[in-house]
Amino acid sequence: MAERSLRGMSIGAKSLESDQNVDFAARSEVAYVCPKGHRTILPLAEGAEVPQDWECRCGQIAHLEGNEDEGIGKNGKPTRTHWDMLLERRSEEELQTVLDKRLKMHHEGWFPDYE
Repeated sequence: MAERSLRGMSIGAKSLESDQNVDFAARSEVAYVCPKGHRTILPLAEGAEVPQDWECRCGQIAHLEGNEDEGIGKNGKPTRTHWDMLLERRSEEELQTVLDKRLKMHHEGWFPDYE
C-alpha cells in the first residue's frame, strides 16, 4: 500500500466549474458621490430598487449621482430646513433683532443657567 499514493487535486486551487452556458443577470451600474468627492460605482441587477444613499468607504453618506430630486423628501414635498421653519414664524428683521440681543448678552458675559 505504501508504494501506491493517491493523487488528487489540491482543495481550492482550481475550480471544476466553468462559465460556459451560464447566463448572468442583466446589470446596470449606479454611481454614488460622497461630500468628500469619492465616487463609488455599484453593479446592481436591472430590476433592483436603487437606493438614494449609500455608505462611502470613508464613512460618509454618498448620494446618487445626477439626482435632480435632491431636495425632495419621501412624500414628494421639498424638505424644510431649520431656516425655512424660522421664516414661517418670524421675519428676517425680527430674527436680526433676536440675534443682536443674544450676541450682546454673550459679550456681556450673561449665560442662562442650564442645570
